[in-house]
Amino acid sequence: DGVSVAGKITVTDAKVDWTAPAQHIDRLVRACTPAPGAWTAFRGERLKLGPVRPQQVDTLAAGAVRVERNAVYAGTATADVELGTVQPPGKRPMAAADWARGTRPAEGDRLG
Repeated sequence: DGVSVAGKITVTDAKVDWTAPAQHIDRLVRACTPAPGAWTAFRGERLKLGPVRPQQVDTLAAGAVRVERNAVYAGTATADVELGTVQPPGKRPMAAADWARGTRPAEGDRLG
């Protein structure tokens, strides 16, 4: 007795809201891994997200993307998060930095 069962997480529940705090996004991604898999939209397509790492700085607007040589960061309501792995439609999961080299997010491209 005393056991409570949480409802099943749906694909809609797994969509990342970049206006949420970094801690909330980190927990959502963890809760949705491996299924159904946390995701966001990028250029009109669904991009699955692997682990994210909240940072100590808040330099980006919510959903904004900053690409560095070996890392990709996204803005949230609080601190930025570093993207771990991403999975574009029809492709295998890959390091976010490798994805960014192929996709080349432009100034003004946003997640969500």
